Amino acid sequence: MKADFHMHTNFSTDSQMSPEEVIKRAIELGLNTICITDHQDMDFPEPGFLVDFEKYFQVLPRLQEQYKNQIDVRIGVELGLQLHLKEQLEKIEATYPFDFILGSIHVLDGVDPHCGGYFATRTDEAGFQEAFERTLDNLRYIKCFDVLGHMDYVVRYGHEKATHYSYQKYADVIDEILRTLIQDGKGLELNTAGLKYGIGFAHPHTDVLKRYRELGGEIITVGSDAHRPEHLAYEFAVAKDILLDCGFKYYTEFRARKPYFCALS
Repeated sequence: MKADFHMHTNFSTDSQMSPEEVIKRAIELGLNTICITDHQDMDFPEPGFLVDFEKYFQVLPRLQEQYKNQIDVRIGVELGLQLHLKEQLEKIEATYPFDFILGSIHVLDGVDPHCGGYFATRTDEAGFQEAFERTLDNLRYIKCFDVLGHMDYVVRYGHEKATHYSYQKYADVIDEILRTLIQDGKGLELNTAGLKYGIGFAHPHTDVLKRYRELGGEIITVGSDAHRPEHLAYEFAVAKDILLDCGFKYYTEFRARKPYFCALS
């Protein structure tokens, strides 16, 4: 695996890495391609995640040019999907020349499960079910993204994390999520942060990845979701094995919002 398509810099509130620091670390790791995907998550609880896009598109193109002989730097964004933000998200998509847009669901009922509160009044089972249903609602109406990020992200923050989670338990709604992505020509992300957080699998669970492939899904990007230098390309050797075991022969990169398939072998 030589391409990491999910990482954050200090354009995101939750990272201290400069874009140049990210690029230099990626070169050290021998990566061929990276895509910087800073958070644009409007109506997020404090401190919030809003990218200064004017500065973003001053700094990143300059670094692309500076390091073009050492690494291919793509410019992306991670949009936080919420139904009431549909028009604002579409405006961002139309305004800026992204290579790649990752669509993720972080905020549920006004809170991010990572920040606490979401599971205060929910069992794990109810919280997971609701999160998947909200994901499906978003996918049915919001189309201004290329790939769905860390699909079972919510599982990290349950009372017992993944202890009682399985694809089979939520198969009806997960299958609808996957079918909607495939029907719309959207992809799915393999996000290795799940391994970092100790839930025993990358996002989404391998059973979900296998089902996506069975249903005809082909577009799959790989991202570390790094917020610190040591987490770039996290467990990418494992990621390659996961994809091969799930029946994939290719992973996907994006340039100018178009997917390109790269052989895994």
